[in-house]
Amino acid sequence: MRQAWLILMILLLAACSRDRTVINTSQSLVMESAVLSAGITTTQPVIAESNGQQRASATLYNEQEHAVRINYRFYWYDDRGLQILPFEKARAITVPAHSKAGIASLTGNLTASKVRLYLYL
Repeated sequence: MRQAWLILMILLLAACSRDRTVINTSQSLVMESAVLSAGITTTQPVIAESNGQQRASATLYNEQEHAVRINYRFYWYDDRGLQILPFEKARAITVPAHSKAGIASLTGNLTASKVRLYLYL
């Protein structure tokens, strides 16, 4: 009986310790530390309506003496914080030395009200 109780407690603890990711949709920009180390800074993504679609855009700035290739992905959310399907694919851009580059994302889903930009190398 004691072993059964111990096994039950272990199973309950294992079930409660699952990795649960909570997404804060008010955080509109996520950058890995390697991006900052590479000399890239950016503006917060801005949402505007464009031809019946929602458009998010941001500007990347390269402060380095060499071009830097950055990977990025936009995540769209509705008013309730639910991610909007279909998921957008990750893309990449090379920002020339001492220059800037614009990036953007479009969604035809007019319930989209929030966006998060994720930058990584």
